[in-house]
Amino acid sequence: MTGPAAPAPEQPVPDGGLLAVHAHPDDETLATGALLASWAAAGRPVAVVTCTRGERGEVIDTPSHPTGLARLEGDGPALAAHRETELAAALAALGGGPGVVGQVFLDAVDLSDAHVTGVRPVPDAAGESRAVSDVRRTGMRPGPDRRFEDSGMAWVAPGVAGPADDAPATAFARVPLDDAAARLAAVVRARRPDVVVTYEEQGGYGHPDHVRTHDVTVRALALAADPDAPVPGEPWGDAELWRAVTPSAALRAGRRALAAAPAVQDLAARAGLTFPDPDEPLPPLARHDAELRDAGPHDVVRVDVAPVLDRVLAAMRAHATQVQHATGAPEAAQSGADLLGWYALSNAVLAPVPAHEVYLVSSSPQRRASRRAGRR
Repeated sequence: MTGPAAPAPEQPVPDGGLLAVHAHPDDETLATGALLASWAAAGRPVAVVTCTRGERGEVIDTPSHPTGLARLEGDGPALAAHRETELAAALAALGGGPGVVGQVFLDAVDLSDAHVTGVRPVPDAAGESRAVSDVRRTGMRPGPDRRFEDSGMAWVAPGVAGPADDAPATAFARVPLDDAAARLAAVVRARRPDVVVTYEEQGGYGHPDHVRTHDVTVRALALAADPDAPVPGEPWGDAELWRAVTPSAALRAGRRALAAAPAVQDLAARAGLTFPDPDEPLPPLARHDAELRDAGPHDVVRVDVAPVLDRVLAAMRAHATQVQHATGAPEAAQSGADLLGWYALSNAVLAPVPAHEVYLVSSSPQRRASRRAGRR
C-alpha cells in the first residue's frame, strides 16, 4: 500500500520523531492519520503507543459491509487478537509499507527492563509474527502482570460518549495514573521525540479511555522530564504536546457538504446510513474558529490531508470491523474543497473526511523559542 511519494504538512515537518498515543486500534487513523502518514512519507521516525486492544468495540457486519466477523463482538480476547492485525495493516498503509510506523501496546512496556529496548513480535496483516520496531529498534516486551483493557462506553448525547456502567476492574480508565504514565514515560525517554500527539483534554468525544489517554500522556511527559522519576532511561523534556481538535465551522460545513453530495445520498439510501445534524451541539474536540484564530502562529498546526488521502483511506479500510464505506472524493481533493471523502463507524452515521487535521500545541519555553527562531 503506497501513497504519494513526498507529501508533507502545511507546516514543515520537524527533524525529530513523532510519537502518537491512542486509546484503541483505529484511533490512530481516525484522529491523526494524515499527520502520521505525512511524517512517515517525509522519512521521519514515527511510532504509535496503543493503550488497549479495543476488546469491547462493536463489530460491523452488515449486508452493505460484510466482514463475516460478527461472532467476535462480545468475545474480548478474540476481538483483541483480530484488532491487532487490523492495526498492523492500518499502520502499514499510513507508512507506505510495513515496519515504517512503529507500534507498541502500553501494557507491553516492561519497566524492569532498564534499557527498554526489547522488540515485541505482533501479528502483521497476514496474521504472521513480525517485529514492530522503529529506527531506534525501540519496542517493548509484554508487561509482567497487567493487561490494559477497553473500558467500554455509552452514548450520552449525539457524538458524545461517557463511561460504561459495567467497566471491568482491568479497564484502562481504572488503571492508576502513574502505573500507565510511567510506562509511557519510558517510551518517551527511549524515543526522545520532538512531538507527542494525543487527544484534547476531554478525549475528543468523551470516551473514558480517550480522556484517560490524554491524562496519561500529560503525566508521562512530566515524568519523562523529571530526573528523579522512577523511570528507566535518561530524562527527556523537549517534546511538544500536540492535541487533536477540529474547527467547528469546518466540521459543520463538512456535514452539510455530505448531505448535499448525490453519491453520499445514494450510499446512505443503499446502506441504511444516516447523516449527522450540522446544527447539533458538537463534541469537545470542536473548537470555535475565534479560539484557533486568536492562538499564536506557533500554537496551532494544520496538516493537509489531500496529499496522503489514499493512505488515510486505506488505513480506514484496514479497520474493517470498526469503519465502513471509507470513500474518497478525488475531484474534491483537486478543487481544494473542505470535503475529501466520507466514512461511517458502527453507529451508521456518516462522517466527513476533512481537508485538514488541526492540532493545538503546548511546548516548553525553550522549544517555543526554538520554533519561533526557525531552528527546527
